[in-house]
Amino acid sequence: MKPIKMKKQLRHLICSYGLFLLFLTCSSSCKPLPVITGADQTEEYLPLLTNKKVGILTNHTATIGKTHLVDSLLKHKVNITTIFAPEHGFRGAISAGGHVSDEIDPQTGIPIVSLYGRTFMPSDSIMQTLDVMIYDIQDVGLRFYTYMSSLYYLMEACARNNVPLLLLDRPNPNGHYIDGPIIDTLNLRSFVGIIPVPVVHGLTLGELAGMINGKHWLKDNLKCELSVIKCKNYTHHTLYSLPIAPSPNLPNDRSIYLYPALCPFEGTVVSLGRGTDSPFQIYGHPDMDQYNFSFTPVPTAAAPRSPQLNNLCYGVDLRTTPSNKEIFDDGFTLKYVIDAYNIINNKTEIGEEFFRGNGFDRLVGVSYIRQMILEGKSDQEIKATWKLDVEQFIKEREPYLLYPL
Repeated sequence: MKPIKMKKQLRHLICSYGLFLLFLTCSSSCKPLPVITGADQTEEYLPLLTNKKVGILTNHTATIGKTHLVDSLLKHKVNITTIFAPEHGFRGAISAGGHVSDEIDPQTGIPIVSLYGRTFMPSDSIMQTLDVMIYDIQDVGLRFYTYMSSLYYLMEACARNNVPLLLLDRPNPNGHYIDGPIIDTLNLRSFVGIIPVPVVHGLTLGELAGMINGKHWLKDNLKCELSVIKCKNYTHHTLYSLPIAPSPNLPNDRSIYLYPALCPFEGTVVSLGRGTDSPFQIYGHPDMDQYNFSFTPVPTAAAPRSPQLNNLCYGVDLRTTPSNKEIFDDGFTLKYVIDAYNIINNKTEIGEEFFRGNGFDRLVGVSYIRQMILEGKSDQEIKATWKLDVEQFIKEREPYLLYPL
């Protein structure tokens, strides 16, 4: 009987070892592959730039590894004649809304033309000196983040001057969901809301550019000659951690995830942490003293002007809670704005003065949300108003998707 028992034990050991090897193989093969951005794939687009006069709209986020795209292209003998700079500038150091000036890049000697100063669109005279335009900027997937508007105006300039556009795509860190009202472009169109998409649109800029073309959203039904170098190993459920902060007041992933819910505070008297170490991760006001958490915004290079500078603010600390999953589940929520409004309004009776000008309406994209907040409506009641519009948008975006859902 013993030999039989030993054989069974041996078979069991061999089977267990085989399962262990299978587990190791599966574990290594099931690891998600690293995302490869459009810029990383130089073999795909360098041939398109040979013997061409090239313009590029870009900023500090456009890197290949640790090297800026512009420096990489120059090493490959690409003839870059003009750099165009968006909000925050070519090197990404200018504060939100700060004037971006024309200058000569001290590192390359290439002229930099501002598209966030006197104009948002490249001039025809400059465009007509170019053979091809490149766009490469890391976006965060929000309608009011102005890199999308810069892309829109660039596409219009390219279309009007018959200059092809090469877009080097990058992942959308908020690309796994869609939420928020579609902007009322008739009354509230601005540089923080240029096309009729939800606040959180769920598209990469490559996909969005295709939709701009396909839906004829450019002026006079213009259509841009567009080529997109797609990312590899990216899906719309990839949680992509940005290697470089996309702008001075979005310093980390947490701020990027909270950005949809906290940016509407820009149109109110409430501080959202500009002038602190935690912008877009905290909010508060001097009259919100029922909260124990406090902070004092001060002028900084990234936030020289913002609400409640040098005032002690009480409010809410979102740096660790809720969890990222809870943030995603909330989607585009107005519960933080409603919370602040109810406290400040009940204490000071300032009413509509809680909202500064029409900035809040331009950010959320519609005027009815402000009125619903004034009427005491809940976050869920407000969210219900755009549910059908979001469902329709999800259907309309399908032809322009470049990546799996």
